[in-house]
Order: sequence, then structure tokens, then C-alpha cells
Amino acid sequence: MAHDQHDHHGQPTKHAHHAHGTDIDWSELGPLLETQAELFAPVYEQAMAWLAGEVGEPGLIVDAGSGPGVVSCLFAEAFPGARVVAVDGAEPLLERARARAARQGVADRFATLAGELPGVLDELDGPAGLVWASRSLHHLGDQRAGIEAFAGRLAPGGTLALLEGGLPSRFLPRDFGIGRPGLQARLDALEEEWFARMRADLPGSAAVTEDWPALLAAAGLGRTRTRTFLLDLPAPAAGRTRAYVAAHLSRLREGLGDALDAEDRATLDRLLDPADPAGVHLRPDLFVLGAYTVHAAVRPA
Repeated sequence: MAHDQHDHHGQPTKHAHHAHGTDIDWSELGPLLETQAELFAPVYEQAMAWLAGEVGEPGLIVDAGSGPGVVSCLFAEAFPGARVVAVDGAEPLLERARARAARQGVADRFATLAGELPGVLDELDGPAGLVWASRSLHHLGDQRAGIEAFAGRLAPGGTLALLEGGLPSRFLPRDFGIGRPGLQARLDALEEEWFARMRADLPGSAAVTEDWPALLAAAGLGRTRTRTFLLDLPAPAAGRTRAYVAAHLSRLREGLGDALDAEDRATLDRLLDPADPAGVHLRPDLFVLGAYTVHAAVRPA
């Protein structure tokens, strides 16, 4: 399980869409996840600045569902007195995390732990001052049990922070001059259907009302609070922003395109054509705007 956190569910991006299934190959997605997480660093940095005022010196930080470790290394930089453990089920992604930590000079405070959440957390060498779960929780069939497991790894006074929810990202105006207006809203609806299938297919899948503060409180945590952080990359977009949008739309075209009508498929194909002036590689009005919500709560001392 990996996090890249880039649409309202975390994906594609974090959802690796497939036309006929909901399987996700995190290892194959490693370079894409890494590049996208780097682009979204402003969101994580804002969240960390907020958490820093809440958690003090956490001692041990656990990134539950770390993917290639971009955010794990940001935590190591933001909390220079803390040890960071990146936890993920995909060893190739953890290899990337270790290499990044070495490049950034934080390897002496950085470790990885391979295994499936939440059970792998039992292998931690001690309680955590901060457990960060960024769009990894919704890949667990029983999200309530997942929160309880995360909370159980906290030291007294420790904080559990969940990045879940927010709003769908937007890249273009509602009417961007080709095709039928409202394409992104129609893609959002298809992603919601995919997400529901993905959740239903998970082992032990259990429906739960996604009231995250209430779920945190039900797990015995207190001082629940919520903040939303914006990613605002205005037009005209830079090169790596265009590459992110192109990768995002390409995965949607591959995985969901059959559910679109012919006009919308043709519009997506134009958007993805590197030579088309109306495509995302060249058009001047391309932007990225998204909202990312973090819910935090504390284990009583």
C-alpha cells in the first residue's frame, strides 16, 4: 500500500485504475508516485507545520503507507529530533525511500518496515509520538479496525493524523473549449464508482460512515481537530505540473475510458496529444487546484 494522495481519494495516482478490476501494482507506480508526491510537497509541508504546533517533539514518527518515502523524508526534515519509520507493503517502494533518505542526509534517523497494514505495525520497536496515514486507511477493508490499530501504536500523548477526504482536484475551466463542458465532473463520478468497487473488493470490507473525527473518538482518542490545506499551482502550469496532469488523465483514459461516451473519449485523447495546442502539454490555462483534509487526535496521557 502506498500513498500518493493526489485526488480526493488519493489517487491515481494512488488509485491505479484498471479497466476491468481494482488491483493496484504499487511497485510499477513507484516513479509516478515519487514525482507526484514531490509536486504536492507544499500540502505536506503545510500539514507538518500545523502538526508541529500540536505534537511537540514526537520522538518516533511512523508513516503508515509511505510509498516511496517522499513524505517520510519531509517528516525527517521537519522534525530533526525524531526518528522516522516508513511502513509499506511494497519493498521496491521502500528501496526508493531508503535511497531518498540517504540522498537527503537523514538516513541515520530513517528506517523502513515492510508488511501489510495494520498488522505490520506490531513489529515497531516502540510506541510512536506521531502516526501519519495519508490515504492508506481507505485501502483497509475494515477502516474502523485500522484506526484502532493505528491508535494502539501511539505513546501516551501521541497523535494520529489521517489524510482522508478533501475535494476533487481541478486542472481546467468547466468549459475549456473542446468537447462537452463538465468533463472533469463526469470523470469524478466514474472515479467514485471505481472507488466503491475497490472498497467492496477489499478483504474484510466493512461499510462505515466516513466521519473521521467520530471514528478517531470511537478509538479512544481525544482532542480531535481537522484542517484542510490547499494545493494551488496556478496557470500557466510549469513543466512538471503538466506532466502530472498528463499522467493523471492518461491513467483515467486507460482505466475508465470505456465508460465514457465517444465525445468524451475523443476530448481526452486531444488533451493527451503532446502536439495539440488544446492539449494539457501546451494550453496556457492549465492549473492544479486541490483541497486535502487532515484529521488528528491524541491518545490520552
